[in-house]
Amino acid sequence: MTDHPDSDHMHFHRMDDMTPADFEVLRHVHEENLERLPDLLLGLLDSLGGDEAYPVDRKTHSLQAATRALRDGREEEYVVVALLHDIGEALGPLNHGEVIAAILKPFISEANHWMLEHHPLFQTYFYGGNVGIDPDGRNAYRDNPYFELTAHFCALYDEVSFDPDYPNEPVETFVPMVRRVLSKQWEPPSTATS
Repeated sequence: MTDHPDSDHMHFHRMDDMTPADFEVLRHVHEENLERLPDLLLGLLDSLGGDEAYPVDRKTHSLQAATRALRDGREEEYVVVALLHDIGEALGPLNHGEVIAAILKPFISEANHWMLEHHPLFQTYFYGGNVGIDPDGRNAYRDNPYFELTAHFCALYDEVSFDPDYPNEPVETFVPMVRRVLSKQWEPPSTATS
């Protein structure tokens, strides 16, 4: 940026009036937001620690899911997905899978994105019959290539991770992984005109 006193502010009143200088400021704003994203998401994870209604709080649940995936030798991106899979509950309790899937979409594979988005429905397989929800609702996606991936995630990592006696890893184990997965370079919109 230049030394001009307003060089860190955009000066447009309508987006179709943006100049290359405005786009440069916008690029820096996005880069700063991306740098803060891991801490923001880890803060949301930490905020799940006060929930005492479950056998373990949802932060511990998330740490257990990630620990199980890590100990099973899953790839780093999958472990991060397991860690962050429920943080959308703080922002969208009725569609938390869609919330976290949308946030992580630029950083993760199509398979892990689909799994995140659909895991709440797949999870009902384990409890739906007890609360009047069709436990087989996931079968609508039986032909999807990521059906088995999502079913296994729920069975191996999500549904079993409410165990007060399970020795999970601390969040510090996962922080470097989160930072690496979310370090994908953001590409600003092209400023070229046609």
